[in-house]
Parts: sequence; structure tokens; C-alpha cells
Amino acid sequence: MAFGFVAFHYPRPEYVEEFTDRVHKACEFVGSRPGALSAECWVTTDGAVVVTTGRFETEQDLRAAFSAAHDAGVIVDADEREHRPREFFTLLSR
Repeated sequence: MAFGFVAFHYPRPEYVEEFTDRVHKACEFVGSRPGALSAECWVTTDGAVVVTTGRFETEQDLRAAFSAAHDAGVIVDADEREHRPREFFTLLSR
């Protein structure tokens, strides 16, 4: 059984490129942590939504990766470049 996440980010139009670059770096960091199977960044074709996805071997690996990213400042709770709160979902493979 794998654990994953999907997050939807809503950057302000003037920050899409800058925001997407930051999210790519966050995915690289999270994806390099123990137990990470993948971490990716996607952008909708209209550029309105940045979507991040990831898979981990265990729920503990997922939590540890995000904790490390938060502690390192790679992931922040809120970003002034977003015009609405992000949506984050933890997933379970069955």
C-alpha cells in the first residue's frame, strides 16, 4: 500500500512562473527524501493552477518528507503569491 498527496495551488497570474519554479524545487526536495517514490509538478494549460503530486512507501515517509521540507523552508504554510488557499489531499493506494 502506498501513500500519496495531491495539492492544488492558485498563484496570482503575475507570479505563475516564479511560483512554479519554487514548487519544482519543493518537489525535488520532497522527492529526494527516504521512501519517496515520486514527486511532480504540473500546471494547467491555462496556467491558473499548479498541481503537485507525490507517492511514498509509507505514511510516515510522507510526513517525514514534508516535515523536513517545512523545517528547511522549502515548503511554507502560506505564500503571498497565491490568491486563494491551496488545497492539499493525502491519498491512500488500495
